[in-house]
Amino acid sequence: MNRSEAAELLGHCSAFDNRKESIAAATAWASALHDVPLDADTKAAVASYYTTAPKDPDAKLWILPHHVRTLRSKIRSARLENFQYEPVEGESTAEYLARYRGQVQAIASGRVPAPASRLALEGGPSGRFMRELEARGWEGNRTVDDDERPVEAELMDEVRRSGPLGIVCPSCQAAIGRPCKTPGGSEKQPLGKPRFKPHTARLRAASGREEQTPERRAAEEQRIRDMSARHLARQSEPVHEPRPAETEIPDAEIVEPEQDAS
Repeated sequence: MNRSEAAELLGHCSAFDNRKESIAAATAWASALHDVPLDADTKAAVASYYTTAPKDPDAKLWILPHHVRTLRSKIRSARLENFQYEPVEGESTAEYLARYRGQVQAIASGRVPAPASRLALEGGPSGRFMRELEARGWEGNRTVDDDERPVEAELMDEVRRSGPLGIVCPSCQAAIGRPCKTPGGSEKQPLGKPRFKPHTARLRAASGREEQTPERRAAEEQRIRDMSARHLARQSEPVHEPRPAETEIPDAEIVEPEQDAS
């Protein structure tokens, strides 16, 4: 886009926002959009910008060059949504790149109508392929008898019960596949926050162990309290420091110097 084309684009923008055109503005827009041509997609990008209401109702819409570039790319990319390259047998890498870029450019610019839907696979497996499968015992389209359904249901129940999340939690009633919840709740999380570790009752039930009776649970809690009380009692006992043992210092032995006989 040169300066005269940028001036024409600014004239198109002024129809929406009543901006004043100037040579300096045209020069600046031509520099920012030097690789963007002035075509129908560029003017459509301006219309698209002023079609969308601003986030702040009191704000005034004022399009800038980067808006034009971004919205023009979105318009052209929308035409390529269902595009799929159709290769040619025996083409080289250079030929593939040239044809691919040409098809993309033609569809993105609107010169070639955009595909309405994606290409779908047609046809089914060949008769030879089906005969090979049947020879190996394949029965893909057979119907299941009612006698086989209880076995299927039993297997599904067995798979569903693998791990702690495979059963309903006896403590918080969390559903299958859902983590356990902490007590209480909030407006954001009415059922409580998820626990990182399942409840002990859920772990016990998932491993096949029996649930503790109220009597056994009370006895276990009392045992823990007794252990804590004994530990606190040991911590509160006074500590008697041992008196240092008296050490005897032997008397020093005085050695007199020998006198010279001469």
